[in-house]
Amino acid sequence: MTQSFKMGGEGEGAILLPTPEPKGELVLAGDTGAHAMSLPAELNLPKLITDAGDKARLRFVNFFTAEIENDNTRMAYYRAVRQFDAWCEKRGIGLQQLQPFVVATYAKELKEKRHPQTVKQHLAALRMLFDNLVIGQVIPNNPAASVRGPKYSTKKGKTPVLTQDETQKLIRKIDTSHLVGLRDRALIGTMVYTFARVSAVINMRVEDFYQTGIQWKVRLHEKGGKFHEVFAHHNLIKYLHEYIEAAGIADDKKAPLFRTAEGRKRTLTEHAMDRHDAIRMVKRRAHDAGVSDKIGCHTFRATGITNYLMNDGTLEFAQKLACHESARTTGLYDRRDDEVSLDEIEKIKI
Repeated sequence: MTQSFKMGGEGEGAILLPTPEPKGELVLAGDTGAHAMSLPAELNLPKLITDAGDKARLRFVNFFTAEIENDNTRMAYYRAVRQFDAWCEKRGIGLQQLQPFVVATYAKELKEKRHPQTVKQHLAALRMLFDNLVIGQVIPNNPAASVRGPKYSTKKGKTPVLTQDETQKLIRKIDTSHLVGLRDRALIGTMVYTFARVSAVINMRVEDFYQTGIQWKVRLHEKGGKFHEVFAHHNLIKYLHEYIEAAGIADDKKAPLFRTAEGRKRTLTEHAMDRHDAIRMVKRRAHDAGVSDKIGCHTFRATGITNYLMNDGTLEFAQKLACHESARTTGLYDRRDDEVSLDEIEKIKI
């Protein structure tokens, strides 16, 4: 019999913890009595970790479960570590044999195949994991600490952005004669009018759309367990009210706001949508509206910011509304220059 310990998702990201039998427990050296810490004898962990002993296993599990709060970060870091582990296994390299030049060689090979940001993310995952193992006295030093990632700088993000007309067309094309359509319009509207990340939106509960005085607010569940409250745009108020009323969930305050659909019945379950559900929905709605299928959930964040700035909004407030630490990050979503550049190019009359 096994128990599935999910690290941020299904499938590849799930670590299976076999239910331990008394003989299968590994007690850490030096631990005795009631406070002895043990792990099952067999865990589906990277070979680098399992070969290093039970202390390394415990540090690894604690790192991914107790020290990384964000599910998406946990999943990305876990995949990065597993990829590095597979690379090391092919070369017969163990944890104690890791040196900076080994990690640097891996990073150099990765640069030839992956985007610079991906390489940086992989190195960040390795640095954090190895720091954890150093603190736990599993290894003497961090072999990734001195390895430099690729230089990468950009003044404009790559997230596709919709024009105002395209966004309105997409929303108008949603069939709101049934509950699923009302849900989809409300979800897309929330991303557009609040500049919210999809993870912040799908984690909302019914109580996170609430009235304060004569105004309505939306409470978003942002990274690191933070809450971000913003006033609701009048269109968003309409979308959310119509969806909540049709779903009959107004009094179910603690329940998920955006729920999965039950097959083709156009009814909703009690379970919250995840980001995979959301992206499938967005792709489907974009196709139905004849809008580029290259868009994703992040498109609506970039679209909202760009449209706000085009209508004389300030970068300072856009940064605050988007919950960005830096105005430079917000600037990556600003595509106002795209239309100006196109106008200039069209002056070529050849």
